[in-house]
Formats: sequence, C-alpha cells, structure tokens
Amino acid sequence: QVPLVESGGGEVQAGGSPRLSCVASRAILSTFVTYDMGWYRQAPGKARELVARMTKDGRVIYADFVEGRFTISKNNGRKTVYLQMSSLKPEDTAVYYCNARTPTSPTDSWGQGTQVTVSS
Repeated sequence: QVPLVESGGGEVQAGGSPRLSCVASRAILSTFVTYDMGWYRQAPGKARELVARMTKDGRVIYADFVEGRFTISKNNGRKTVYLQMSSLKPEDTAVYYCNARTPTSPTDSWGQGTQVTVSS
C-alpha cells in the first residue's frame, strides 16, 4: 500500500473555494503514474462516498452531487492529486479522504482524511 497524506481542509464559509491536496511522497514516480487516484468523503452518520476519481489515463468521473463545483487534477511530478472545490455548501461538510488504487495491490490505499467544515 501507498502512504497518502492529505491537507487543505478546515473551516470555510459557504461559497468558499478551498483546495485539497494529497501527496504520495514515498511512491516512486514511475509507479505513481500507474495509480488511479480519487477523493471520497464521509459525513457524520453516513457512509463513505465517492467525490471524484481520475484514472491513470486521465479519465475523470464525478459524483452527481458535485454538479460542476469540484475539479480533480493530478501532478505526477509532485506525486500529488488535488481537489479544487468551489461554491461549497454546508452539506459538503465531511472528512475528505484520498484514495489510491494501484495495479499491483489487491487493496486500496487511504489517507488519514482531512476535515472540511462549511458554515452558512
């Protein structure tokens, strides 16, 4: 598995535009480019759910609730995946987790999560 470290969460006002980052600092660059990376979130009392995912080939999928407000991107040179969020709503409040899916591991890797709290 790959250690992942998220950052960029915190308290934001509704309508805010924070950017989350997830670094796989211990990954070797030649293998990081083979990872599918994603962002998930978990609100209190709810199951973890997909927010956005980017395959190694750059294909992207978003959850329906994103509605064009979030953008996932990846910088292979920095071994980092980002989630640029905008037009945040209180219902976006959750712990956001970074996820890596590698071709050589039967299980996904997860970061420790970063809390995003949106106040109205």
